[in-house]
Amino acid sequence: MSTFAAARLVAEREIKVKLRDKTFLFSTAFFLLIAVASTVLPALLDGGPTTVAAASSSPSAEALRDAGLEVRAVASDAEAERLVRDGDVEAAVVAGPRVLALEDAPGDVVQALSTAPPVQLLEPSSLDPFVEFIVPFALAFVFFMTSFAFGLQIAQSVTEEKQSRIVEILVSSVPVRALLTGKVAAMTLLAFGQIALIAVVSYVGMQIAEVDAGVVGQIGPAIAWFLPFFVLGFVMLATLWAGVGALAARQEDVGGVSTPLQMAVMIPFFAVVFLSDNATAMKVLSYLPLSSPVAMPIRLFNDEAAGWEPIASLALLTVAAVIFLAVGARIYEGSLLRTNGRTPVSIAWRSRALVD
Repeated sequence: MSTFAAARLVAEREIKVKLRDKTFLFSTAFFLLIAVASTVLPALLDGGPTTVAAASSSPSAEALRDAGLEVRAVASDAEAERLVRDGDVEAAVVAGPRVLALEDAPGDVVQALSTAPPVQLLEPSSLDPFVEFIVPFALAFVFFMTSFAFGLQIAQSVTEEKQSRIVEILVSSVPVRALLTGKVAAMTLLAFGQIALIAVVSYVGMQIAEVDAGVVGQIGPAIAWFLPFFVLGFVMLATLWAGVGALAARQEDVGGVSTPLQMAVMIPFFAVVFLSDNATAMKVLSYLPLSSPVAMPIRLFNDEAAGWEPIASLALLTVAAVIFLAVGARIYEGSLLRTNGRTPVSIAWRSRALVD
């Protein structure tokens, strides 16, 4: 049996096992629930009546009150505009009449008036505020949860095979590298299948939430770049997860052995989330291999990266992925058949594969 055929056989086995695994099915359902909640709930949940600034004695104020909107009395148009800019009210009706709003037109205010007044946006945004928030967070969340959840499953699977001594039977039939390749390939396919389901559910949710159809064109370039970054970043981390899983001899040891890798996944995620408004920090993060799969697509979405930057970042990630693949494979091969106890990294690194 060739190495490719052996790897394909291992991948098929892993996929069949995972599709029957309740933990995997539950995690998939959980991710789909998050996708539904993040797209549908903001449109379905009513945050209370819109607060509108208007002269208390004007006909517009009466129409707004009749429509169930909360009216805040003001003495002048200048005061009404100031309240809108400060965020104290969501809209204002001034002389004309005209409707003032900050970033997007308040449909309920326009509908409440007898005529269709012009709407003036004081700080118009090129993106829908909902999309402007959810897209960067979704990219970071998807990469973090996918690489973390699937990575931990890879480590647990490797350790389970060591603990049950099944690995000794497996490596007698297939090369060690074929076993590693099959596991990583299977988890990559399952991860993309899960992401595809999330994408479909998110699209349906956006339709329910009536997100503008032009959003697809706005987020398209960021999503297109996210895919190659995701592939390289996921495979890079998946091999490392397999390596740390091989270091453990019991399931109870997986948490301790994988702690450094867990931190390597979690820290970039939180750094991107909390520093997303810091242009300098995001530029640095977009070139670091562990954070670039998320940081660079977000910078592209926000139109903060030059045309050459994603190419340079992807090239650096490719080099890092090759290096990490070699490191993960060497640790995996050097510790896979050491079942007597937890294998130190130094010993795994110095050891050669016991079965070629």
